[in-house]
Amino acid sequence: MISLTDTQKIGMGLTGFGVFFLFFGMILFFDKALLAIGNVLFVAGLAFVIGLERTFRFFFQKHKMKATVFFLGGVLIVLIGWPLIGMILEMYGFFLLFRGFFPVVVGFIRRVPVLGYLLNLPGISSLVDKAGESNNMD
Repeated sequence: MISLTDTQKIGMGLTGFGVFFLFFGMILFFDKALLAIGNVLFVAGLAFVIGLERTFRFFFQKHKMKATVFFLGGVLIVLIGWPLIGMILEMYGFFLLFRGFFPVVVGFIRRVPVLGYLLNLPGISSLVDKAGESNNMD
């Protein structure tokens, strides 16, 4: 079993609340305040979970700079007050940043009983296979 430090537990909570606020903000037609709170909590939670130095190294690797600019630029645009444009940029940056993790996530979800069945349906399966392919960064 993996043992988490208190700081990592706090980070998991912050990240979870961040995802919740982001989701809730999108449900409520891109509410600026909820999206801004969600962004701040998500990024802070990530820093708490993996540490400041590793977070900095993750975002500012040379081959991830384009993704980082889109993601953090989207966060900034949401904070400025343009939530729709900011979330589009953020989602694109998120996809570029974390696409290396998608094969692992797809493999895990395929083992979950109901979700695995849905992902293996004919039309969805090919789409998920393409999304789950690991590509190098541009």
